[in-house]
Amino acid sequence: MLITSTIVVALISFYFVRRKKGAKNEPWKTPNTDFPDEWKQILSNHVAFYNALGNEQKTLFEYKTHEFLLNCAIIGVDTSVDTTDRLLVASSAIIPIFNFPEWRYPNIQEVILYPCSFSKDFERTGEGRNVLGMVGTGYLEGKMILSKKALHLGFVNETDKHNTAIHEFVHLIDKLDGKVDGIPEVLLCRQYTIPWIDLMNKKMDEIYRNDSDINPYGGTNQAEFFSVVSEYFFERPKLLAKKHPALYRKMELIFKQDMDAMNLHLPSETQVGRNDPCPCNSGKKFKKCCGKN
Repeated sequence: MLITSTIVVALISFYFVRRKKGAKNEPWKTPNTDFPDEWKQILSNHVAFYNALGNEQKTLFEYKTHEFLLNCAIIGVDTSVDTTDRLLVASSAIIPIFNFPEWRYPNIQEVILYPCSFSKDFERTGEGRNVLGMVGTGYLEGKMILSKKALHLGFVNETDKHNTAIHEFVHLIDKLDGKVDGIPEVLLCRQYTIPWIDLMNKKMDEIYRNDSDINPYGGTNQAEFFSVVSEYFFERPKLLAKKHPALYRKMELIFKQDMDAMNLHLPSETQVGRNDPCPCNSGKKFKKCCGKN
């Protein structure tokens, strides 16, 4: 979801103006220590994409994840932030750009985790609390706000075609050419732009006709369509390739990844039962929290 900076000044000052104005000009940090074994185990337990990689690719994923965390703060508002939270945020950033080894996100300095959904005015009580993630502009430039519950659910549920954090990072990629319009010019060669626009419009028409399994939110506009389909591509690539082969091929071209060929899985011992503790550390059972229909 994209927003403009309509938040009240007091809230901006308290939560978001945390870094000095020159923070975005700080030197880029790169890892100078080994990736901790504990972190490797967390990735193995929670990130199916990581499990599908070969050893050399896993090392690259670990490096890029570590690098991201050195350059982007992960903070919590009325919720704790642990190593798993931080690694899931970083994984969400790295998955879409994994086959671009030199990629760096120049437009994100902080990710703020809320415990659950919130409103467009960042309220966590009352009506209108249907926002799971957003990328800001203006006072919120360089910030991303995510529901911690949605962050974890994106990596627990492998069949729903949803991953909120990946959705928001795809918005950041889209934004780098100066326009959030569903056309990621930094990834997509110019000669493919018109065919991509034509395909987006065709698939959005199918959504409008209620003749598509793509999340209806993708029909909002082209920017949301691109992020919604990116979730589908990374979460259910085989299904996308089967139901929307032309769309799958375009996504494969944009991200330079053949997701259909990957064996996405989590270790069997990490599968969460309905009565197990929720992996978002809420203290509730999974069925009462992230697994709630």
